[in-house]
Amino acid sequence: MRKIGLIGGMSFESSVVYYRMVNEAVRAHLGGLHSAEVLLHSVDFQSIVDLQMAGRWTDAAQRLADVARALEAAGADCVLICTNTMHLVAEEVQAAIGIPLINIIDETAQAMSAAGIRRPLLLATRYTMEHGFYAERMAGHGIDVMVPSAEDRTLVHDVIFKELCAGHVLDASRAALHAVIAKAKAQGADAVILGCTEICLILDPDALALPGFDSTAIHAGAAVAFALDASAERKTEAGCRKAA
Repeated sequence: MRKIGLIGGMSFESSVVYYRMVNEAVRAHLGGLHSAEVLLHSVDFQSIVDLQMAGRWTDAAQRLADVARALEAAGADCVLICTNTMHLVAEEVQAAIGIPLINIIDETAQAMSAAGIRRPLLLATRYTMEHGFYAERMAGHGIDVMVPSAEDRTLVHDVIFKELCAGHVLDASRAALHAVIAKAKAQGADAVILGCTEICLILDPDALALPGFDSTAIHAGAAVAFALDASAERKTEAGCRKAA
């Protein structure tokens, strides 16, 4: 079994979900009391948030690159950045290491492409929804991402940072997110990307007005597929296939 390196803590609420999903999937595949070989480096999220708010993305890239190198030195065979937003610096992190960085955007795009999705609504942090990195990478897979209105982007961002990252899951916010999805459906969206690793805490992808794609579950599944397929040859930048 290959060792999975997780860069977590962004926030730790979703890192808990990653750890559980990865280990449950390995146990389901191998049976008995099997669990994953995992190396987790959990950063202080406030330090990352401060860099995000200041627009210091170069410094943020250096911070995560240092963590990725440490995971590689500790024996990790792949690295996952356990957050969508910080994939803004994924290329810099990949360039710092000699093992694959499994990219959450690529994995989610491949899952949607396989399902015939072309015009999904993206629910994520303001950085993910408004910076070009996410839409551009999705466009490379033939997917045209839709984002909510400016007012609704503020709503989604605030639910993530002020509630979910702090461990608060509120029914009123769930209803508000469902309303955002209903608007997008009326405007032609054909799916919903749970494009923040905390959104799965409040939205069930199987209980939405549109098909839901949980980036956290997809990313964790890709890590497990990589870990259990020791004979597969993979390109460093390509990540790995979604677990069956």
